[in-house]
Amino acid sequence: MRFASLGSGSKGNATLVEYGHHCIMIDCGFSIKDCVKRLQRLGKTPEDINAILVTHEHSDHWKGVLPFAMRYDIDVYITSGCLKGANSSLSVYSGLKLIDSHNSFKVGEIEVKPVPVPHDAREPVQYILSSAQHRLGILTDLGSLTPYILEQYHQCDGLVIEANHDINLLYAGDYPKFLKDRVASRWGHLNNSQTASLIKSINQQRLKFLVIAHISQSNNDINTVKSEIEKVVQDTALIHYATQNNGFDWLHLT
Repeated sequence: MRFASLGSGSKGNATLVEYGHHCIMIDCGFSIKDCVKRLQRLGKTPEDINAILVTHEHSDHWKGVLPFAMRYDIDVYITSGCLKGANSSLSVYSGLKLIDSHNSFKVGEIEVKPVPVPHDAREPVQYILSSAQHRLGILTDLGSLTPYILEQYHQCDGLVIEANHDINLLYAGDYPKFLKDRVASRWGHLNNSQTASLIKSINQQRLKFLVIAHISQSNNDINTVKSEIEKVVQDTALIHYATQNNGFDWLHLT
């Protein structure tokens, strides 16, 4: 199993996971043209994508899903709540696959487990993807950590998790107060300390790759993130930091 990102941040998100003969894209927050260009950087084409998994309907994750899927005839997996929240014509698309946010399903040889998360969207989920040997967790866009989330992400070989903001930088920044309160709420985004807390709690002996993602360009700083995260990471995991422009390159779970 290997995984990579086309870009990660408030201006657009998409993650690739590949195993066997199947390549899955999680979210598509880019235009068709931009997505194709970003795929080329990772040595892939739209025809290589077998499915798109949608986490939620916010535009930085959703806006390219329908145009890209319809252009290249790709199946889209989405919760019914998210579909209603998007108010989209996707409901008439023949490649639509409605999923239960509590039940696993398969895309080829990849087992996909949706994980419901607290976020200000309609029935948002994140995903854990498993091969015969490995378990990859994707966990961005949530405002708080529930016991269920901690349990589900405890045993991962790879983990992509957001460290969206530093709480002090957020409230010292230029966002209007209502938006600051939304980001910092239990339905918003994880701050650096919350992310560090989750990392500290999981089984790091199994963890091979840790990717810090969805880092705010306005309310965070890479050195601030590193100071919070790296003090709780054991030597077993290699740490990578996803960027808005380049995401991160292929990482291999072998």
